[in-house]
Amino acid sequence: MKSPLLRRLTALALAAFALQARADEIQVAVAANFSAAAQKIAAAFEHDTGNTVKLSFGATGKFYAQIVAGAPFDVLLAADQATPARLVDEGKGVAATRRTYAVGKLVLWSADPALVDARGEVLKSDRYKHLSVADAKLAPYGQAAKETLEQLKLTEAVRTRLVTAENIGQAWQFVSTGNAEIGFVALGQVQPPDGSKAPGSMWLVPENLYTPIRQDAVAIAGAHSAATAAAFVDYLGGDKAHAVIKAYGYGW
Repeated sequence: MKSPLLRRLTALALAAFALQARADEIQVAVAANFSAAAQKIAAAFEHDTGNTVKLSFGATGKFYAQIVAGAPFDVLLAADQATPARLVDEGKGVAATRRTYAVGKLVLWSADPALVDARGEVLKSDRYKHLSVADAKLAPYGQAAKETLEQLKLTEAVRTRLVTAENIGQAWQFVSTGNAEIGFVALGQVQPPDGSKAPGSMWLVPENLYTPIRQDAVAIAGAHSAATAAAFVDYLGGDKAHAVIKAYGYGW
């Protein structure tokens, strides 16, 4: 006869085995601006559910093309609303799962703590040679930067200084490495989640200068792990995810 302790250990082992047997793995395509926040949210989801989340980061436009071509993503966290809506319209996204998970904010940022002023007047100066922006055709934050420059009537003035990145992650990289002195990036890329002062210097671009960056998520139709994909999108609306989203400077 098994001792009570042995029976308990056996039960725990069986429970752990059952949980492992039920564990799923999902592939999530994440807009580059949301990389840091997505990693924290995915870790919390894994802890709470026992499932595994594999993240890929890049430009929303490129992810759209890959999904349409059959890439095995289960979820898309886009940097806009149009792309998930388009996937739903084309039968590639699950309509019931589409939701706005974050509202992004655009900043003009420099790794130099003395370069960018609080009103963005540096854009009109000769204090920089290169301005990094994401490709407006692929990245919503690039489109927001384009709109901002148009509103400020600076499009022609800065044209020869532009360094165009494939996505907002690369735009940030150009500035952080000094290949561009300043650049338009996402607040979530430069705001420390612990509430401390962001490194370098930045101008929080007034939201009336660009179309609101509402970022939607959607589960992909025909996903290998459909239930887990839907659960992950739903998790983005929970308290734990919202705490992370807020910490990185996003709204929802």
